[in-house]
Amino acid sequence: MLTGRVLAVQALKRAAEAGHIRTSTPIPKANFQPSSLDLRFGPVAYKLRASFLSHTSTVARGLERYAIDELAMGEGGIVLEPRRPYVIPLRESLALPEGLDGFVNPKSSAGRVDTLCRVLTDRSDSFDEIRAGYNGPLYVEIVSRTFPLLVRPDMTLVQLRLFDDVPGALDGAALAAEHERFGLVCNPETDRAMAPDLSGSSIGLSLDLRGDEHGVVGYRAKRNTEVLDFGLLDQEWRRFWEPVYRDVDEPRLVLEPEEFYLLLSQEAITIPPGLAAEMVPYDVRSGEVRTHYAGFFDPGFGYQRGKKGWGSRATLEVRAHDVPFVVEQGQRVCRMVYSHLDEHPDFVYGSEISSNYQAQIVTLSKHFTRPTSEPDAQQLTLMQGA
Repeated sequence: MLTGRVLAVQALKRAAEAGHIRTSTPIPKANFQPSSLDLRFGPVAYKLRASFLSHTSTVARGLERYAIDELAMGEGGIVLEPRRPYVIPLRESLALPEGLDGFVNPKSSAGRVDTLCRVLTDRSDSFDEIRAGYNGPLYVEIVSRTFPLLVRPDMTLVQLRLFDDVPGALDGAALAAEHERFGLVCNPETDRAMAPDLSGSSIGLSLDLRGDEHGVVGYRAKRNTEVLDFGLLDQEWRRFWEPVYRDVDEPRLVLEPEEFYLLLSQEAITIPPGLAAEMVPYDVRSGEVRTHYAGFFDPGFGYQRGKKGWGSRATLEVRAHDVPFVVEQGQRVCRMVYSHLDEHPDFVYGSEISSNYQAQIVTLSKHFTRPTSEPDAQQLTLMQGA
C-alpha cells in the first residue's frame, strides 16, 4: 500500500540523474509516467521450476538453484508458457538513499491479460517492496495465467514508484475534503459527484452488472488460445475472449472458479493532479474473490481540469477461487487508498501523453480490437473455437 508521499515524474528524473536509478541504456522519455517509471526487460529470461524469494541471498543465486532453462530473447522475443514462472532481469537497477523506498505494480495492460508480475530484489522476503537504501539489481517474475504470451527485450510490464519518508496517505477527513473539491467518485451516466463509500482511509468501489443493450457486462478469458503478442495492438479480441452476460432476471453474475473476468466499476473515479491512488482488496470476509492484479492509478486518471464530477470507470480484474461465486449489482469488491505526491507532476495521465484507458467504457486492454455490437454468425463461430 501507499506509504509516504509518491515522487512525481520530475523527482524520478532527478533520481535517475543522481544515480539512484541506474540503467545499462538510456531510459526512453515515454517510460516516465506522471508518478511512476516503466521498467524494461533485459535480453535474457529464465524458466523456473518453482517461484522463490531470496530471503538470505541474492536472486542470482536463486536462479542457479531453481532455473531449468536460460532463454536469449533476441529481437523476435520468446513465448512464455501459461502457468509457468519465468524471471527476467530488468535493465534498471537501484541505489536508493536512506529516506527513499519503492514499490512495483504491474502495468494496467499486463493485469488485463491475466499476467502476474512481481519484482524481486536481493535479500528480501517479499515481492514488489523495495526497502530504503537498497542497492542492487531488479528482476521481474512473470506468470501468464491464461495466454501463451510473446514478450521481447525492452518491453515494460511493471512500473516503479518511489516514496519519501514524509507521511502521505490521506485519512477519512482529507478524502472527504478532496471529494468536496474534485469529486473523487461520480455517476458516469450523469457526470455528477456522488456520495463516496468512505471507510476509514479508503473509498469503496462496486461492480456494474447491468450490462449494455445486449446484456454484456464484461469478458472472460478463453483457455488454450493462440499466442498473444504483448507488443501488438488491435489483435482480434474474439480469439482470446468471450463476452459475459448478466443474469436474465437480475443484474448479477456467477463467477466460475479460477476463470479470469474483466468487469467495470459502477462508479467513475477521478485522481487529481496532486494525488496518486492504489486499488486494494476489499475485506476478505466479503467473499473468496480476487478483484485486481494491477491497481495503481497515476495522477490525472479520470481528471478534467475545472470539471467536478467527470471521471473514468475502473476495470476490475476478477477471479473467484475454489467454488462458484455470485456477485450482484453494486456489490463492493475493492477500495481505493490515496496519497499525496511530493509535488505536482509536470504532466498528468490523459490525452497529452496518449494514455490508453482514459474515459474507458470497454474493459479489454489496448492489445485488442474494440467490440462494437452483438456477435454475428461469424463472430459466434470464432467464439465457439471452430
